Formats: sequence, structure tokens, C-alpha cells
Amino acid sequence: MTAPRAARRDSAPGNDLPVVARERGQRHVFCGLAGIVWLHRKIQDAFFLVIGSRTCAHLLQSAAGVMIFAEPRFATAILQERDLAGLADCNQELDRVVGEVLDRRPDLGTLFLVGSCPSEVIKLDLAKAAERLSVVYRGRVRIIDYSASGLETTFTQGEDACLKALVPELPPLPQGERSLLVVGTLPDVVEDQFGRLFAELGISPVSFLPPRHTADFPPLGSGTSVLLAQPFLGESARACLARGARLLSAPYPFGIEGTLGWLRAAADDWGVSPAVFDAAMAPAVARAERGLAHQRAMLAGKRISFLPDSQLEIPLARFLHRECGMELVEVATPYLDRQLMMDELALLPSGVRLTEGQDLDRQLDRVRSDRPDITVCGLGLANPLEAEGLRTKWSIELVFTPVHGFDQAADLAELFARPLRRDALLRI
Repeated sequence: MTAPRAARRDSAPGNDLPVVARERGQRHVFCGLAGIVWLHRKIQDAFFLVIGSRTCAHLLQSAAGVMIFAEPRFATAILQERDLAGLADCNQELDRVVGEVLDRRPDLGTLFLVGSCPSEVIKLDLAKAAERLSVVYRGRVRIIDYSASGLETTFTQGEDACLKALVPELPPLPQGERSLLVVGTLPDVVEDQFGRLFAELGISPVSFLPPRHTADFPPLGSGTSVLLAQPFLGESARACLARGARLLSAPYPFGIEGTLGWLRAAADDWGVSPAVFDAAMAPAVARAERGLAHQRAMLAGKRISFLPDSQLEIPLARFLHRECGMELVEVATPYLDRQLMMDELALLPSGVRLTEGQDLDRQLDRVRSDRPDITVCGLGLANPLEAEGLRTKWSIELVFTPVHGFDQAADLAELFARPLRRDALLRI
């Protein structure tokens, strides 16, 4: 933990963008290992081998323990006392464990070696280990390393580190060809919905990163337009740009407005006419409007605060304010990447209290003073706030649940209406 420091205010570029207050102090976040929970479900032929402690193993078992009816594709190589005392060669132990995994799972296409935060793991050069093991298992499995340490990141950045590690593995896009690459883990049902909308707009070829199977790595090159599906993928986006791709500027596909803006960015890049775009979007927008109307009545006029956790806070705040009529008390986010967030910042009300970073005690004091109708926060803060009579929403649920796109707009709003309905029932 770092020592608390006073907040600093900073004006965002542009006359109408909200002012950002920066705070540095105690933080309360999950580590990037949490990303394995949704990544291993998406990449169906990958295995995630965490090099860590018993704490790492307990986190994965508790967070992903719902996968009890199928053999999981993640595990933890736990540092034992022999490793810590220097009595065992960590690289030999790692080689042994990797061999056991591959003997047990010969169907794997990619094995991820995932670093964590214990000092003994940090000292272990996983990049060299991945290179060495790649030579041993060449032609059988791809071995890639990345770090999911929670020392300097929030939990969603585990996905960013994983996808950044995949970018060098993508084949080159042939010169003169073009493609659209959607970057960010999406549930299969949402990916299929977006695929159909892109097809209706005549946008092709469209690929998704990560793919469902690592044999289907999409090509990447100067003809690739990148569209981010998640707002926490700054390093992955910059890795794509380093390969010559172009990043499309757009809001994120949460709610009707965000999804329209996101799809319009791709349509404009492909030269799709406004008339064709509006006709293709009209049925989906109408369905979303009907579904959202049922939730808007519960949410309109309610006050909401976001504590910094997932980096989804700004797009979700925009959706809840503009489409559901909620009042934004405070919107706090762990990191604010202006390159990725400019379109979203322009849609927030100018007077909103916008905070980057966290000084936990200060922010909890403000929540207790503001007493919003809903506080979006991490799991560890939810129960204490509920005990004080404040309704909460777990931020991690917003990552696990399908919430992108038109057909999920009502489901996204319902996640915030649910604690209000529960509270109303308890008061009867």
C-alpha cells in the first residue's frame, strides 16, 4: 500500500469535458488472475498455468469453482517450502508440471504461463521459460507467458496482459487486404450477435480477439481496423498499433447509444451509407428500447456512485445517466486512459464528480456522506456497506455477465435495478 496523498484536480482537454480529480492512496482491488475465469471459458483449447502461491490457488478455486462438472483448464503451480528455501530448481519443477499438464491434456492448442505477485515468482524469468518450453514442445502446443500480478494493476488488466501477449502470435495480414478486428473477450452469444450485425452492414472480414480456438488466430497488419469491445485494453491496443493497425475511436457497446456509436465507427470506416446503417440497426434498436423501458421506470431519478475497480465505470455511468435517467454522484475509475476514453468522456455531464485512482478511506467517507441509492464496488466492500444500510452492486458481476450490445441493454439495466427491487421487498 502507498501512503495517502491529497487529491489533485486536472481539467480534461476540451471545454465541455468533466474535470478529473486524481487520488493516490490505499487501493482495494482484485488481482489480474481473475481474468482467467472468463478467458479460459472463451479460448476453448487453452490452459492457464499460474505460477504462484496458495493464495493464488484459493482465488481461482473460489472465483471459478462453478466449473465443477468439467475438468478445468486452469491450475496453479504452487511455490512450496523447498522452492522458497532454494532446495529445488524452480525451472526444473516448472518443466515437470508443464509436462504433466500436457500429458493429461494432449488436446491443448496453447498453454499460458501466468506470473503472479510473490517475489519468488517475480524473480523467475517466465519469458525465458516459455521460450525454452516452446522449443521442447514445438509443433505440439504454443506456450506463451504473461504477468497477472496485482501489485500495480486492477483485475481486468489481466485480460489486457494476456491479449497483448497474443498479438505477436497473430499472422500478418496480406498486403492490400483489409479487415476489422474486434479486441476484447465477449460471450459467444454476444460475439454471434455482433457478427450478424456486421454482416448486415456488409463489413467483412471480421475477426475477434481472443478467438474461440487458438488455431483461428486472426491476421493483423496495416489494413486492419481495430475496434475495442472493452475499455481496459490499452496495452493490447497499442500492441496492435505497433503492428501497423488503426484504432477506431468510438464509445463502448453498452446500451443502445454506446452500441450504435461503436457500430457506426466501423460502418463509417467501411463507407457504409447512413441510410443502410439506420435500416440495419432499426429492428435491434426497437427491441432494445422496448426491453429498456421496463427497467428505466425503476432507475430514473436514483443516485449512483462508482468506486474504482473494473475500468468499466465511465461507460456504464454514461449508459445509466443518459439512457436510464440515473443521477451520477461520483464516477471513480482505477485508471483513465484518455486515448481509449475520449468518446465516453464527451458523453458524461460536465458537472459530474470524476475521480481517477483511489484513496479508499476518502472515498468511503464520501459514500457515507452522499448515501447514494446504489454504490458499485468490489466484493470486499459490498457487505460492510450493506451493513451500513447502503445498497451495492458487485462490479465484478458486470464483467462475468453478458452486457454488451442491443439485446443485452435491458439485462444490463436490470443488474442495477435488482438491488433496488430487493431493498423494496425487504422494506415491506
